[in-house]
Amino acid sequence: MASLRDIKQRKGSIQSTQQITKAMKLVSTVKLQKARVHAEKVQPYFDYMYRTVTSMLARSGNLDHPYLRAGSSRKKAVVVISSNRGLAGGYNMNVVRLLTESGIPKEDVKVYALGRKAREILERKGYEIAADYSGVVESPAYGDASAICRDVLGAFTGGEIGEIYLAYTHFKNTVSHIPTLMKLLPVEFQAAELSEADTGTLMNYEPNQEQALNMIIPKYVTSLFYGALVEAVASENGARMQAMDSATSNADDMIDDLTLQYNRARQGNITQELTEIIAGAEALS
Repeated sequence: MASLRDIKQRKGSIQSTQQITKAMKLVSTVKLQKARVHAEKVQPYFDYMYRTVTSMLARSGNLDHPYLRAGSSRKKAVVVISSNRGLAGGYNMNVVRLLTESGIPKEDVKVYALGRKAREILERKGYEIAADYSGVVESPAYGDASAICRDVLGAFTGGEIGEIYLAYTHFKNTVSHIPTLMKLLPVEFQAAELSEADTGTLMNYEPNQEQALNMIIPKYVTSLFYGALVEAVASENGARMQAMDSATSNADDMIDDLTLQYNRARQGNITQELTEIIAGAEALS
């Protein structure tokens, strides 16, 4: 059995750690409130942009445009959004698993990393890191998403990659964060959209298809990147808040157990001392 001193030291250490987890939970809660408001404002635009563009392209007939056909390269660009810091539960590993368990061969993947944690894990697993934009996840801006979009689309039209995917964590609400792997280009259509395209009026473009798509597709990709960044920030802070809340609760349980152990050990020592005193008194009488 551990000594009273050992139990007391361990209890003190856990109490110190608990103060840290409480503070981190408070900080994450404040950040989450701000990020949640931002995510809820951006989410409708993010969703409507995706639905509108895919629906529009489904009703465009057989368009021949560099953005709409799979490239000759078998390489696939995967934009992976994670965090720069840990202590967020399974947030980062869940995003990594989207890629590692996707069935896409490792040698066919080029990772565009937004967040050091996923980049470090994927690098250790042998994935090729094509670019690192980890600085943008702290405070994402539309301009950052636009710059990333230019790099990725440049690789797509240049024949370096044949498909573009986005791996991020969708922010549903404060306690629900859903890891999501989305294919951006070439655009894939839902069955309902295809059936509607067969019976509906085909889309007309002005001044022409090429000029319109040269403007629309980069905005579409940029909007999805930016929306994913904003949702990922909210999800990260929500995950960290939950992880720190769980750690604080676990610390309470451990402190209660150690307090019980301490009291039992102390009572045992008192009983032993009393027994020794009585035995000594009887020996003297």
